[in-house]
Amino acid sequence: MEDLEDHPALAVAASAARAHLDGLRDRRVGPTAPTARLDGFAGPLPAEGSAPEDVVARLVAAAGPGLVASSGPRYFGYVVGGTLEAAMAADWLAAAWDQVAGLEVMSPAAAAAEEVAGNWLLELLGLPEGSSYGFPTGAQMANFTALATARHAVLARAGWDVEADGLQGAPPVQVVVGGQAHATIAQALRLAGFGSRPDVAASDDQGRMLPGELERVLRRDRGPVIVCAQAGNVNTGAFDPFPAIADLCGAAGAWLHVDGAFGLWAGASERLRPLVAGVDRADSWATDCHKWLNVPYDGAFVATRDPDAHVAAMSWEAPYVVPGAGRDPYRYVPEASRRARGFAVWAALVQLGRRGVADLVDRSCAHALRFATGLADADPGVEVLNDVVLNQVLVRFDDSDEVTRAVVTGVQDAGEAWLGGSTWEGRAVMRISVSGWMTTAEDVDRTVASILAALAAART
Repeated sequence: MEDLEDHPALAVAASAARAHLDGLRDRRVGPTAPTARLDGFAGPLPAEGSAPEDVVARLVAAAGPGLVASSGPRYFGYVVGGTLEAAMAADWLAAAWDQVAGLEVMSPAAAAAEEVAGNWLLELLGLPEGSSYGFPTGAQMANFTALATARHAVLARAGWDVEADGLQGAPPVQVVVGGQAHATIAQALRLAGFGSRPDVAASDDQGRMLPGELERVLRRDRGPVIVCAQAGNVNTGAFDPFPAIADLCGAAGAWLHVDGAFGLWAGASERLRPLVAGVDRADSWATDCHKWLNVPYDGAFVATRDPDAHVAAMSWEAPYVVPGAGRDPYRYVPEASRRARGFAVWAALVQLGRRGVADLVDRSCAHALRFATGLADADPGVEVLNDVVLNQVLVRFDDSDEVTRAVVTGVQDAGEAWLGGSTWEGRAVMRISVSGWMTTAEDVDRTVASILAALAAART
């Protein structure tokens, strides 16, 4: 590329990136080689260095067989968004600019982008104005940040400074989760020192927490309590009943956290907003931007109603750290050394606008319904197990674990699309997740045809 002739490594990278992006619509979705056969990375540590352009060319050749078209239009295996062009370009610039985004004084630009994008997200998702926010790596660390903030707040009310004195000897904190809480909640609780055995409020057949069960397990002595609710069950897409849960939390003096890794984006859609009614009454929220906002990995968003507790839980001081005149991003996330994630989020929001985000969410949900009806109408042996209220579809074939797993494997092997398996109520299922901006109705129909072909093969 002539415009990069003075930067040959960047020219090789740009050419490879363009080739990858241009091929996303038609290439095999899964990798062409497993990790064990990616020997282009192997060999002894070189004794001598190489020219940067040669290094990049070798990387492209080594990685190619193991790349997954997860940002393409027919990847439905996990809730993985695509990558909007403006967000991708902003992320490239973030790498080129190499800003240290933790301190405002180290990059006023990175701090400003986060501040504006954070307030836009509060507005877009219907969260309380004035909430504090941060941009961690993903919903795992967003949940941890929120729960560490909750830990500080509920123990401070009980007269305990957990940041100074730790948890040993602290008043016991009751933590309650729903019966279908995501695994990252369990991990976040372990990281926060709460262990892996929270109290569980049972869920209904769609994975929604039952308020009566929450009321049953909540402690009565007004001691410290944290409740973790869910916006968008990872299998069914279902939403917990936030108004009833918020009422119970208010009566118990509990901190209410909402894990909304992808489901919180329903708040951006006028049609879907009733699903998150009452979510604004929570005390903290976590979501991924690299899911439905379609920014590059990694990028997430955490917000809390208590900025003081948020800063107390995450912040630290050192003689060489010079506070900025405005907002220092490191005070709101676990990482001090961190990349400038706000540029990509800002760019995605500007590219899409409010209407574009709503359309992306609505369109994905329409595609999920198209999957459900297309499969169920095509064959009596196809059973859709969930109420398709969002972007998730659970499918079982011939009421058989063996056949269902064979269909999932068959689709993956064929390469036309990629989707994964899961287990729901003890039974093997196919799990379809739709969240990429490139997906069209034609992509859904092509994938349905591939699924039905895999089903026919599994029956032979």
